[in-house]
Parts: sequence; structure tokens; C-alpha cells
Amino acid sequence: MKKNSFLFSAKGILIAGFLSLNTVIYAQKTADLSTISEKTLSNILEKNRNYYTQGKVADYIPELGKMDAKAIAFSVVDKNGKVFSTGDIQKKFTMQSISKIIALMVAVNERGEANVFDKMGYFGSDRPFNHFSNLETTGKPLNPMMNAGAILTTSLISGDGEKPFLKVLDMVRYITKNTTIDYSKSVYESEKSTGHRNRGMFYIMKNSGLISGNEDQLDNYFKQCSIELTAEDLAKIGYFFANQCVRFDGDAQYKNADIAKLVESQMLTAGMYEFSGEYSRTVGLPSKSGVGGGITVSVPGKMGIGVFSPALDQHGNSLAGYHIILDLAKQYNLSIF
Repeated sequence: MKKNSFLFSAKGILIAGFLSLNTVIYAQKTADLSTISEKTLSNILEKNRNYYTQGKVADYIPELGKMDAKAIAFSVVDKNGKVFSTGDIQKKFTMQSISKIIALMVAVNERGEANVFDKMGYFGSDRPFNHFSNLETTGKPLNPMMNAGAILTTSLISGDGEKPFLKVLDMVRYITKNTTIDYSKSVYESEKSTGHRNRGMFYIMKNSGLISGNEDQLDNYFKQCSIELTAEDLAKIGYFFANQCVRFDGDAQYKNADIAKLVESQMLTAGMYEFSGEYSRTVGLPSKSGVGGGITVSVPGKMGIGVFSPALDQHGNSLAGYHIILDLAKQYNLSIF
């Protein structure tokens, strides 16, 4: 018995020591995150500011081509909901494809995940965001992050006329706690008048029976892409999904761990388009970009990140924004892998 007691005691001491070591390591990581400040963000921003010279502002939507390529902003919302920002933090830009994660949340909240994903896949892609992919063969979009899937997602939100769009807008306003957010009518008109490729996707899906409505549904998609916000708003969106759909101020009205996991998994799988695989390897965080120059990032259970720089790489992702996120992720060991 004495021998067994000794062994149990030794085992207990060993386990306690192991748990203590893990606690210390975790505490060190937490302490590291607590050192984030506006000076930290400013240093990272300045290091990567000039990447805009290697990118190109999106001009296939004429109104987007008017953006100042030199504009840049960087924002973080920490675990406690505290906001740190630097750069052109008052500069507004349109969400574009970042709106897709909000529309996905609204649609799944209304219809359930099974009903939404019965009509599209969870797949990644090696094709650009506006590629028709397998619409002509299976008739179903690859995922809700590419344009075809996003157009379908928005069409699944209930309501006549612009009501589905208003639901997306209201959710953006709620998450950011910013009731002044609205959409740019000039960008919307520009997208609508040049969005023939998206219109083609819409009618292929209508032909296959996935969409039953009229072009009002497509207009809602163009409107949601035209919602204007700031890098700080994007950081708050990133925080929301990183924390089980709880707002940065602690409001838990929409708390839902499953929805958060679904959205984050899609961000990680396809949020950076055909660059998503490489991005997962280098950054390792659920992220969603838009051709307006913004990227929102969720660090699960920890923080939200928002960046803005309108000069894009060949994939349609903010070039300076990517490098800012990469440096922050490396400095604070943020990768989920």
C-alpha cells in the first residue's frame, strides 16, 4: 500500500507540474497579446505601407477604381472588446465580398444549415471569385464565398423587394454597433450596370431551379456588396465570429457557437479565394477579403482584426493588408495551427 501511495503521489505531482507548465505557457501567450497597442499596430502598418505600389485598385467596377491606392488602415479588437486602430481609420470603403459572411449568417439563422448547403457545397476552389466553376455541370455553386454561392445565399433570405438586403445591413449595424452604416448608391449603381457576369450566374441558377425570384434578388446582392464601413468595423465583425457571435461589448443576443464555427470554417476554406490554401499555411486564421480593399480576420476566442488598403494582388486580396495580417500573426503566434 505504501508503495502504491508513493506512486499515486508521484503521479499526482507529475500531473500537477505538467498542468502548471501549460498554465504558464498559456499565460505567457495571453501576456503577449496584452502588449498589443496602437504603437504596435502603427509599426506593423508602416513596415508594410508601400506594398500598395505592387498592387492594383479594382477598376472592373468603375466606381471602385476611384479609391486612393495609398489609403491604409489597421484595427484590432482585443479579447476584452478594446479597440486599437491606426492609419486612415475614418476612411470608408465598401464591404464587397466581406458581406458574404453576414448574408450566410442571416440565411442559416432563417433556414438552417442543412437547407442552405443542400443547394451549394463546402468546397474550396482554385478558381477566381467570379468563376462559374461547376454551375454548368452540377448546377450548384462550390461554396457561399464565391460570387455564385453568395448570390444564391442572398436569394435564400426571406422577404420581398429589398428586405433581404436590409436584414444584412441591419446585422452589420448590430455587430459593429454603428447605426450610421449604409450602402453607397454610386457603387451600387456601378456594380449593377457592369455586373453582367454575376447576372449570368443568377440566370444559370434560376434555370436550374435553385433561384425562383427575379432580379430584385440580384440587386440585393449588389447592395450588400456596396455597404460602406471602416477598418474598425471590420475588426468588430472579426471579433464577433471569433467569440461565438457575441458582440465586442458583450451583447450576446445572437450567441451561437455553431454559426460561428460554420462561418469561420468557410472563411478559412474559401475566404481568400484561390489564395485560401496558401493563406491558411502562412497566416492560419479565418479571414474574408473584399475587392474594396478590406480584410476581416477572426482569431478564435481571442480577437478580431480589420485591415484596409485598396491595392489588390492578382487574387483580388489587399496586398498590404495581407502582409500586415501576416506580420501580426507571426509576432503574436496567432495561427490556429
